[in-house]
Amino acid sequence: MRTTITLEVDVAARLREFAHRSGISFKQAVNDAVREGLSSPATLRAEPFVQPTYSLGRVRVDLTKALSLAADLEDQEFVAKLGPG
Repeated sequence: MRTTITLEVDVAARLREFAHRSGISFKQAVNDAVREGLSSPATLRAEPFVQPTYSLGRVRVDLTKALSLAADLEDQEFVAKLGPG
């Protein structure tokens, strides 16, 4: 099957070097590399990332209106900066 792929410069150079050392065509080097990559065991793949979690205890502040409270505090600060008058 014929297809077009775009290789990074360093990957293409490594494939050309491998093909030259092995005495095979560039096409064969690409096919061998892809075949090897697809058949490699799953143990070589990275383990999934797991974020540790910790209990922060019981909720002590009701945050259902946190944005409203923040807006009110911001308004108060703005008014205080304007000063008297």
